[in-house]
Amino acid sequence: MPDLEENGSQPTAAAPAAYADPQGDPFLRTRFAVPARPVTFLRRERLVRHLDQALRTPLTMVNGSAGAGKTLLVADWAAGREGPVAWLTTDAAGQGPGMLWAYLLQALRAAGVSLPAEIGCPADASRVPPTLLARLAAALCARDRPVTVVLDEYDRVTDPAIAEQLEFVLHHAGAGLRLILVSRTEPLLPLHRYRAAGDLTEIRAAELAFTCEEAAELLDLHGLRLPAHATRGLVERTRGWAAGLRLCALAARESPDPETYLKEFEADRTTVADFLLAEVLRRQPPETQDVLLRVSVLDRFCPGLVDALTGRADAGPILAGLHRDNAFVEHLEQDWYRLHPLFGEILRALLRVRTPGLEPELNRRAAQWLRGSGSLTETLGHGAAAGDWEFTADALVDDLAIGWLFTGLRSDELADLFSRMGPEATSPATDLVRAARELSRHDLDRGLTHLRHAEQSLTAELGLTAEPGLSAGEVAFTAGELALTAEGEAAGRVAARLSCALLEALAGRLTGAPGRAELAAAAAETLYGQVPAMLLERHPELTALLMAHLGSARLWAGRFDEASAALSRVAKASAGASTALAREDSLGRLALIDHLNGWPGRAERKARAALTETERYGLAQPSGSGMARLVLAAVAVDRDELGRAQVLLDEAVRSHPALRDPVMEAGRAIATARLCLARGDPHAALAAAERAVRAAVVSPWAEGQTALVVSAAHLAEGRPESAVEALRALPGEQPEYAVAAARAQLAAGRPGAAVDLLDGVRAEGRAGPAVTVRATLVRAQAAEETGDTAGSRRLVALALREARRDGLRRPFLEAGPWIRPFLGTASPRREPAADWLTPAAPPSDGPPPPVVEELSGRERDVVRRLALMMSTEEIAADLYLSVNTVKTHLKGAYRKLAVNRRNDAVRRARELKLL
Repeated sequence: MPDLEENGSQPTAAAPAAYADPQGDPFLRTRFAVPARPVTFLRRERLVRHLDQALRTPLTMVNGSAGAGKTLLVADWAAGREGPVAWLTTDAAGQGPGMLWAYLLQALRAAGVSLPAEIGCPADASRVPPTLLARLAAALCARDRPVTVVLDEYDRVTDPAIAEQLEFVLHHAGAGLRLILVSRTEPLLPLHRYRAAGDLTEIRAAELAFTCEEAAELLDLHGLRLPAHATRGLVERTRGWAAGLRLCALAARESPDPETYLKEFEADRTTVADFLLAEVLRRQPPETQDVLLRVSVLDRFCPGLVDALTGRADAGPILAGLHRDNAFVEHLEQDWYRLHPLFGEILRALLRVRTPGLEPELNRRAAQWLRGSGSLTETLGHGAAAGDWEFTADALVDDLAIGWLFTGLRSDELADLFSRMGPEATSPATDLVRAARELSRHDLDRGLTHLRHAEQSLTAELGLTAEPGLSAGEVAFTAGELALTAEGEAAGRVAARLSCALLEALAGRLTGAPGRAELAAAAAETLYGQVPAMLLERHPELTALLMAHLGSARLWAGRFDEASAALSRVAKASAGASTALAREDSLGRLALIDHLNGWPGRAERKARAALTETERYGLAQPSGSGMARLVLAAVAVDRDELGRAQVLLDEAVRSHPALRDPVMEAGRAIATARLCLARGDPHAALAAAERAVRAAVVSPWAEGQTALVVSAAHLAEGRPESAVEALRALPGEQPEYAVAAARAQLAAGRPGAAVDLLDGVRAEGRAGPAVTVRATLVRAQAAEETGDTAGSRRLVALALREARRDGLRRPFLEAGPWIRPFLGTASPRREPAADWLTPAAPPSDGPPPPVVEELSGRERDVVRRLALMMSTEEIAADLYLSVNTVKTHLKGAYRKLAVNRRNDAVRRARELKLL
């Protein structure tokens, strides 16, 4: 059932509660829980009344030093509210904006606040999509009753980006949000603006300080009754600091002379630290002191984990007693606890002094216990802290989490963690992690070397021998030998073999070796049956990445149908943060296939869908493969949107290193070459198209596309016979190649041969409008050259009608001057004129002729200076040209822009975004 709004309105679609945070770990529910007040808590009515103003101002700040009583004050106030209060302890802020906002959304849901499902949830701890913040603010603004959000420990928020995001939501949520910040420091928000507008409620250190009367009541709750002067002296010494009063009370009630003891208390930080050691730690029994020192290496702990660190079995009652006695051990949830941060720091320092060298051993024990009972994240962290790299790598590989290094979620974090692993760590798992780390950074030589070492170790463990002449990868997967071994010691290596298959598929993709990727995928399919289903369900990224690699390798081989099958399997998989990068990559390559087949509209739709896959999860950049932007750039060239194409090409360069494969490199080279051709620079086009792409096998489509660019460059430079020769080796039955060859024959003065080439193409239905429009224009030119003007006009009208749907302008710009008379008038069937070929035509008595030639570089320079109101003489002097040369460029620009005056030229150039 959907959640109901608190005002009793109709049910609205609410976002399902998420189970895991952006790092894949379960949400810690205690971060959403209003802290419990101890039995010795003193409710101070003056502060509660002040906090009531929080319901009348958008922002409330409770600011004071550590231990000033901020959290318990607000917790006590929040517990008495009737409306929804979402509580969040912001210790997740240090893990990035995405983590904080994921927890904040979960806190709202935990408080019973109904949120629309479309708000989503950040998938990357370091980023949050701006659209998510906008949707959240809009949802809160639409509420009939405001929700109160308390952000405790807000001083942990040191990232200005988080503060800017929070201010954005607070501003746009309007009356739907009341925000309370509990902080030790001045928050990163423009408080002066809220203060000047009367929109800020403030409770600061002076107000938080205990009065003498309140201190007396607090001491009384601890069983201490002191004379008024003694209480006053204590308040003066501690400056009313809540934690200092409590610490003093805890220590003084054990002293035979509490009044004298309190006189000796010093309130500076060093004294507080000494006090914690002397009066909290050292007053515990030796066994309890040992527990406290050992758990100081942990972020959180439970009795079972503590017992693993101590070697005893009495942690349960010890931890419960420490919490009950307020000995700076905080209870989290169920049996989990944590140390007060200050106390933990002091204990860790003391541990290193008392027992040097014990800390790594404690981390090792913690990692071993957590591997079986805790989260993988904590296991890896403690394993690395212990320096036990073989164990840590085994934990990552055995959990099938090797794909984490490629998902864009925790790639950098894991790469940094394992960067400390030295060469002395040798095992199949350490080699696999090294291989994954290097391949994720596109270091092929090192990555493949480590992968070969891992495969050799696995092969040796299985008792297999390499056949002569086979690579390590071929040995690993020949006849599925690794996949079929499932008994004895080798059964424990199934996860390693599956990880090896993933990296082999990636290796096949990155090196342009489709056969290698096919062998890896076949082995993986066999291995899936030996892996627990729950483990595969927990790591959907493994299969998604594997299929994406296989599909891309097939794409390089020119097997488009088989590539589409693998890539579509990924694209249609269930959405999720861990598979977002693989889905983006697969959709981008499906878009490339559409583009290569001449379907720009389909390619654009898939490319745009690809971009949303990573943008909606706010993955860090470079997050995607860049293929989607590359395809959009190619479509922009077809539409003669050359400035936009350049921007997209530049953005495509910033792609994920692990996905810069030969398909991407060849696609970028060809798109760049086509852009150079569109700009009238065939020499640069040739240089871009013929750039070498490192690959094990030659790609037929990449080779063919390169030949098309070479042929077009020859045509642009007036060498039709060279253009014909460049295409001679290409299969003539493929439509795109036949059209290019026909165009070259036409330029060479052989219209009959051109038509014969087009007539010989088989109609398979694969070729899209980017091909068929060009074919129609070749036929139209051939008809014109043979005297069939009516037929030519009809064919041009047909091409216009087909091209208009996809905005294809380049075929008409490439056609040459013969086509101009056909573009400015209606067809015999009264087809509309071709004014759509120009993005922004000026209003006039009739549609001006479209721009069928792009301005040259010098013509652009001259028009830019016209916009600066420079005279012809000034332009000539500025460009170091003669006046007559400038006039020649002006005439050319006027003709191409279809204008007769300077002002009209500037206006039209601006409309066409040439300035």
